[in-house]
Amino acid sequence: MIRQGFLLSLGVAAAFGAGLAAAQQYRWIDKDGKVQFSDTPPPPGAKDVRKSTDTTAKPGAPAVPFELARLQKDFPVTLYTAPNCKEGCQNARDLLNKRGIPFKEVQAWDPDSAAELKRVSGGDEVPVLVVGRTMERGYEKGAFNALLDSAGYPKEGLLPALSQKAPPPPDGYTAPDAQPAAKPVQSVAPQKLGPYDASGLQGPAPKPGPYDPSGLTGPAPKPGQYGLPSETK
Repeated sequence: MIRQGFLLSLGVAAAFGAGLAAAQQYRWIDKDGKVQFSDTPPPPGAKDVRKSTDTTAKPGAPAVPFELARLQKDFPVTLYTAPNCKEGCQNARDLLNKRGIPFKEVQAWDPDSAAELKRVSGGDEVPVLVVGRTMERGYEKGAFNALLDSAGYPKEGLLPALSQKAPPPPDGYTAPDAQPAAKPVQSVAPQKLGPYDASGLQGPAPKPGPYDPSGLTGPAPKPGQYGLPSETK
């Protein structure tokens, strides 16, 4: 029984040790001067080798490299976007995903989130990238990469790429172009105008009277004893 119990203890210890080995993370600098991360020991000749055991990793889930976990704690990454921000916000999202950097995304769309965005960035422009206590407003690839580099985040290609997508529009959000449909205009039957309503020009023209000089329809004037009025002596 004692021997059996001893062997069982050895088996438990071996399983525990295997679990720790699976969670063991390594960081080193290769011969080209690039920082590398892996869960296996680095090759001979690696420089600045560091290792850490992540005991918080869930069974079956890949452990987060310890250097990345430290950066997430010291320099958390937050991306401020808006539901109606398309190209610029997607470019910022793609940049973070390609570098394998986990990030928190906040959508500014209501008074509270807009106030938070203004407090953080001093304006209402998106996207805004916040790394630790440093902020970069408006997407510009070089500026975003420089901000992440200054915090020590690995460059693109050193970490597995992520696929974090844009969050769905918040409940209660209405797109600016989603306006209610206009009501159809009711047709109004044309009103008949009176015969002397000059605005419609529909009634018959008034007949000039016998002394109306505009119509020139009156009788010709008879000459007097001294001739026509227009004749001069």
